[in-house]
Amino acid sequence: MAFRITKAVIPAAGLGTRFLPATKAMPKEMLPVVDKPAIQYVVEEAVAAGLTDVLMITGRNKNALENHFDRVTELEATLEEKGDVDRLAKVEYSNDLADMHYVRQGDPRGLGHAVMRARMHVGREPFAVLLGDDLIDERDVLLSRMIEEQNNRNATIIALMEVDPSMTHMYGIATVEMTGTPDVVKVTGLVEKPSAGTSPSNYAIIGRYVLQPDVFDVLEHTEPGKGGEIQLTDALQSMAANNIAGGVYGVVFRGRRYDTGDRLDYIKAIVQLAVERPDLGPDLKPWLKQFSADLD
Repeated sequence: MAFRITKAVIPAAGLGTRFLPATKAMPKEMLPVVDKPAIQYVVEEAVAAGLTDVLMITGRNKNALENHFDRVTELEATLEEKGDVDRLAKVEYSNDLADMHYVRQGDPRGLGHAVMRARMHVGREPFAVLLGDDLIDERDVLLSRMIEEQNNRNATIIALMEVDPSMTHMYGIATVEMTGTPDVVKVTGLVEKPSAGTSPSNYAIIGRYVLQPDVFDVLEHTEPGKGGEIQLTDALQSMAANNIAGGVYGVVFRGRRYDTGDRLDYIKAIVQLAVERPDLGPDLKPWLKQFSADLD
């Protein structure tokens, strides 16, 4: 039976230790990428794909996430009084972006455990999981393509991207078989962050999933894996190997992806997005060229 997918789950309980001390009192998901917090890009992507019911899996000291998607009446009144309609519109935009829900993860026991915390909210429907460290350029289609394939195949769909073989140890990696669809592969195996030289392919899992609800039953019986955590990759490996609920397929993404998970890639993401902005790019591009020339 086909379901219209409307629910998105966004795990956001991590401590953000790679960005300390900035994340000592601020959730890493609230770090600005140009002039919006990273988490807003992710919610906007979900909404653009038709997912209007968003559940965030949060933790302690994450109240700023809830505040961001709520009204700030004093600020709105001040901007309205000043006649600052542009900034007022930007502030109000996030208020009604989606139907937002929040649940705490509790013990930090890995991505698989975070996804399990969504069980009561999701029920027995397919749903999407979006990780906040991966930003997908709004000009490139990924999530809606994954939802389309989920509807066609009634299976779990994961997002894959070909990476340099030297970087496979940083990702979950898929063993795949080609299908008759150019951008879709059948996943026959998955391994979380394989040791250098042991990777079965260079097809890396990136932070987008459209999951069958059967994943909850699989996760419930998944033993802790790497780092002593319950790994979503391990549950997906079981679903792929045993063809559970239609098995697992991958949509191979070849568009623009921005990694905000570490400091260097975060800086690159800001620059890449800023140069494309019509309000910033015309001044930023010549400055970047001159700055680069001065480095030489």
